[in-house]
Amino acid sequence: MALARGPIPNRDDDLARPRHRNGREQAPATRGELRPVTVPDPDPDWHPIACRLYEALRTSGQADFYQDSDWAFAFSVCDDLSHYKRATKRSGQMLQSIYSAMERLLVTEGDRRRVRIELHAPESDEKPASVLAIADYRRDLGLP
Repeated sequence: MALARGPIPNRDDDLARPRHRNGREQAPATRGELRPVTVPDPDPDWHPIACRLYEALRTSGQADFYQDSDWAFAFSVCDDLSHYKRATKRSGQMLQSIYSAMERLLVTEGDRRRVRIELHAPESDEKPASVLAIADYRRDLGLP
């Protein structure tokens, strides 16, 4: 998945008009078939920060898009992060490489928006109070 560079795009909800109307041609996505996924357990010997990141990936919305190869990559990145956190001498280049790998896993909202993936809250089954109030008024007036 190629990551776009530059500023983080706005959410679609924040745009004045749809992206497809801004004059840029967008190639359609090539489609494949999702396969069953097995998420490996974190290594119990990892640094607590690496364990926390891995568990957060498991429960985050972008996990809906992960396949086995993504989980293997996430496992490897967290293993590297654990080694980095436990090292007595830390390398800035190693940290940058770890952060770059996290970007490819779409760990942050900015990373996801760059590839046009937005996570939204689930739709509520409850009717808004205004709809219920209008229904009550109609019932009180004897209207259908």
